[in-house]
Amino acid sequence: MKEIIEKLTKQKKTISTMESCTGGGLVNEITNVENSSNVIKFSAVTYSNEYKIKMGVEKDIIDKYTVYSMETAISMAKAITNFTNCDYGVGITGKLNRIDEENPYGEDNQVFIAIFDKEKNKFYKETIQVEEKSRKENKQLVIEKVKEILLNIL
Repeated sequence: MKEIIEKLTKQKKTISTMESCTGGGLVNEITNVENSSNVIKFSAVTYSNEYKIKMGVEKDIIDKYTVYSMETAISMAKAITNFTNCDYGVGITGKLNRIDEENPYGEDNQVFIAIFDKEKNKFYKETIQVEEKSRKENKQLVIEKVKEILLNIL
């Protein structure tokens, strides 16, 4: 994460996150690095559909594709970018070791990651399966994948 913070700082770029299943784990790793305040604009943990929508995710997208979809992750990334006027917005949604009675659709242990690059108007997307026994280990796998993507695009 230190290398990501250094690259963002050098490029004078900012980042914001809208996390669901990772519960703020990504922003926690960002803020564990010195000088992260130079690059992090805002973070939202939106576990519920209600708060995803309040933060700018289109209800129609959730209704059509479900909350556990790449389309929702893309909408999360774009919404957080618009909300904070940052350079990169990260959206993460998926299921980790649980059944969601409010949202019965979608594969278990499948996570959708979208990173929006505002300057290029481009999305970087990844769908991953996480099969570890604990939520904590699965969250870490997702965070590692986000770091890998960010290092490749910065």
